[in-house]
Formats: sequence, structure tokens, C-alpha cells
Amino acid sequence: MSRTIATRLAWAIPTLLVVTFAVFALIDLAPGDAAQSLAGENATAEQIAEVRDRLGLDEPLIERYAEWLGGTVQGDLGDSLFNDEPVRDIIARALPHTISLALVALTFSLVIAMVAGTCAAVRPGGIADRLVSIGASVGIAVPPFLVGVVLVSQLAVQRDIFPALGYVPFTEDPWQWFFHLVLPALALCGVTTGELARQLRGALRDVLEQDYVVAAHAKGLSRMQVLSHHAFRNAAIPLVTVLGLRISQLLGGTVIVEQIFLLRGLGSTLVTAVLNRDIPVVLGIAVVTTVIVTIVNLLVDVSYTWLNPKLRYA
Repeated sequence: MSRTIATRLAWAIPTLLVVTFAVFALIDLAPGDAAQSLAGENATAEQIAEVRDRLGLDEPLIERYAEWLGGTVQGDLGDSLFNDEPVRDIIARALPHTISLALVALTFSLVIAMVAGTCAAVRPGGIADRLVSIGASVGIAVPPFLVGVVLVSQLAVQRDIFPALGYVPFTEDPWQWFFHLVLPALALCGVTTGELARQLRGALRDVLEQDYVVAAHAKGLSRMQVLSHHAFRNAAIPLVTVLGLRISQLLGGTVIVEQIFLLRGLGSTLVTAVLNRDIPVVLGIAVVTTVIVTIVNLLVDVSYTWLNPKLRYA
């Protein structure tokens, strides 16, 4: 296990370098001029050149990236080009919104997928199995932004059951924190729920047909005992793989959902920074999200050794 952790951590460094340099280069190649935006629409050519020189935007790409990288290694992500606010403070303000949304959406996905996948697996070909298959297909096919618009229209505007917009910190009011995240989390979790339910249904059906499960039934164990003691743990290995992939995609899905529900998280902050060509903010968000995905992948690898003891000695 220690070798797995060390390998993952070692690969995290080149991954961060590749991701941040690619983002740096793509922003530099994108149309528009950050100096023009900062100087204003009516700025003269001399004023624009002065801003570009002050920010170092006229330096070669490699030199600017090396300068940014040197500061990042020392824990300094730089300052925003537009308000001189430290990127670290911007991310610290936006990160709780995104993490909260992703956690609630992931919780919804796991609960719904576990119930639906289990009901479909224990009676293959039945009504529950067909309904779960149809529901999973719909969840995967319908985009989150469309689900979000429908939820806001039906449950917030017309019926006033849930708040449509905004965010309440967990430390202020845990109930309102959860209440404000219900709709965006439901909009975000559709694809994840569909994939997890399908994966769990297929994995459980395979496990329930194994000889040791048949023997457990023959010994007189109830269906719940067989599922909890034998089936779920063995079926969880492929489920964890899908879950690890979906967490990174959940973070990407927050970009649109946060725009709909006016959550000032990493997604909406990233959109604003890209439109403004605010390179330090974009790079800071890229670093944070890459670190989060790396940690998630590390946890997935570690969970394999817990679910399958044979891997501990591989």
C-alpha cells in the first residue's frame, strides 16, 4: 500500500506541471487582451502598453510560466490581474461552495444508486429492474443544466418549496446550508446516479450468481445478510472505480450548475476568470482541482486494498 501511495504522489508532480502549463498556454492563445480589458475600452495604445509592461504580459510565455511556478512552489499563487486580490483568498472563498455542492450531490447519488441498483439486482427482469434501467438512461442522457432549470421552475418559482438561489455557510445554519443545496445537488447528480446504479446492478447480479452466495443462501442466511456480508463488498470494487471517475466529473459539472443557482464556487469563479483572461486565478483553480482529483484517485487505490485483501500482498 505504501508503494501505491508513493507512486501516486510522485505522479502528481508531473501531472500538475502538465495541467498548469497547458492551461497557461491555452489562455495565452485565446482571443482577447487582458491588458485591453484592464485599461478600459477607451484606453490609448500607450496606456495598454503600460499595463502590459506592468503585468509582465509582454514577456515570453516560458518566462511568465516559470515566474508563476516559482511563486507557486513557495505557496504564493499570485494576485488577480483585475483587483489585485490574492488568488489564495479568492479560492478559499469559493472552494466551500463547490465542495459542499459536490458532497451533497455525491451523497444523493450514492443513496439513490444503492437503493435502485439493489432493487434491480435482486429481481432481474422485474418491474424494478426495468424502471431502474429506464431511470438510469434518462439520468445519463439529460444534461444537468436542463434538470436545474426544471427544478428551479417547478420547486422554487411555482411551488416555493426550496430556495432558488444563494448559499448559506454550514457554520451559520446547517439546515439552511443543506436546504439551499438540494436543488443544485439534484441537478448535478443525475449522470452520476445513473452510472452508479447501472454499475451496482450489474456487479450485484454477477456476485449473486456465484457459488459462495448460493451456499450462503443454502445455510439459511436471509437475503439481507447475504447482501450485507457477502455481495456488497465484492460488488463494491467496480463501483469504487466508477465513483472515482465521477467525482472529477462532478467538479467539472459544477461550472454550469453554479451559474444557474448563483453559487459563487470554483466553477463560476473560473468562468469569470477565463472571460477576463485572469491567468493567475485560472491557474490557481487548476492547481486546486488537480490536487483534489489526485487525492480522490489515491483514496480509490487505497480502498481497493481494503475491499480486496489479495492486493495488499501484490
